[in-house]
Amino acid sequence: MLRALFEKTGQAVWISHLDLMRLFQRAFKRAGLALTHTQGYNPRPSVSIALPLSVGVQSHCELLDFELEGEAVSCQEITERLNGALVDGVRILKVYENGDKIKNIAFLDCTMALEYDKDIPQGAETAITSLFSRENLLVEKKSKNGITEQDIIPMIRQITVTAKDGHCLVLNARICCQNPTLNPVQLSAAIAKYMPQLTPDFVTCCRKEIYTPEETIFR
Repeated sequence: MLRALFEKTGQAVWISHLDLMRLFQRAFKRAGLALTHTQGYNPRPSVSIALPLSVGVQSHCELLDFELEGEAVSCQEITERLNGALVDGVRILKVYENGDKIKNIAFLDCTMALEYDKDIPQGAETAITSLFSRENLLVEKKSKNGITEQDIIPMIRQITVTAKDGHCLVLNARICCQNPTLNPVQLSAAIAKYMPQLTPDFVTCCRKEIYTPEETIFR
């Protein structure tokens, strides 16, 4: 099994997870790289993406697992051929063999830009930092079973809030991303719930890196 580290930025952030899967399947065909298929009555291409990304979120650390049939092709050549077949905003950074098991992903680093049309509200940096220092913080989470409340504090390893300029706060966090999972969107949802006066007018989010349970970079 081969693994590709790729990024999803720019206008590509609006591509859904299922459409991204289809995009990669077509890209392999255009690149002349034949994917193997699963066995059974409904064979499917052997390609999968770890930790599906929410629409609108950027990432520099997405992982694509795949398997090719036929003669071996070097990882460098696969990278070049796929990048020539993909759309703007989706770019392969590296292809390699013998990746770690996906189940060993535990944490991710994310950056959230909290943008205010007017100036940053007075005291917002300190207040938001204090919010995420509480012993518990219940935020609604949508699941297959409906809407439930989830305490997000145990899933935050570290978090900082700094002012980028007079209109934007930058929130950097390391959070759990598997067993349990914290969606970065819940961080901004917590601000809106507990400090509505500090709710930003626009929020952008980016995944920066993923880690093992020992907090070493996962690949």
